[in-house]
Amino acid sequence: MTAKIIVSQYISLDGVIQDPVGMENSGLGDWIGPFTRGPQGDRFKHDELFSASALLLGRTTYDGFAAVWPLVKDEEGFADRINAMTKFVASNSLSEAAWNNTMVLSGDVAAKVRELKETLESEILIYGSAGLVHSLMPAGLSDQYNLMIYPTVLGRGTRLFPQGYSVGQMTLIDALPFNDGIVHLRYAA
Repeated sequence: MTAKIIVSQYISLDGVIQDPVGMENSGLGDWIGPFTRGPQGDRFKHDELFSASALLLGRTTYDGFAAVWPLVKDEEGFADRINAMTKFVASNSLSEAAWNNTMVLSGDVAAKVRELKETLESEILIYGSAGLVHSLMPAGLSDQYNLMIYPTVLGRGTRLFPQGYSVGQMTLIDALPFNDGIVHLRYAA
């Protein structure tokens, strides 16, 4: 059995995935901050993380997560889970990862991810990491897209699917409405 790559994104109505919490100095600000996904949305994100066996992150997302998650304490166990699980960071400039249980993938990232899919089981979850996601798309390595769509239009920023990229028809797994007009869509690629 091979692992499944799940791309999990906060996304605006106009397809922007860049800097949803405002930590990347993009000028977009904390665009998910005004919204609350509610208990059903929180449960979905919890279950999504706890069903995964590993995280796969791009360098920018890794740097942001590694600076914050080791310091977080929560009653739901989300922080404990994310800190304890196996993590991979795709980077050609990072030689060693300081966050526990993290391994660096360098060189041909698509080939390394293909190897991970063959050696790991369960699900490998990608949060954010637009550059990494964009590099995996042409290789057809993403199996599922979990899109939490926020009712906001940003007008600029990095989009999930770059200009000129075509993926063909995806299969809708489910659509779940959450609080504040947030809708979660899951697609099989």
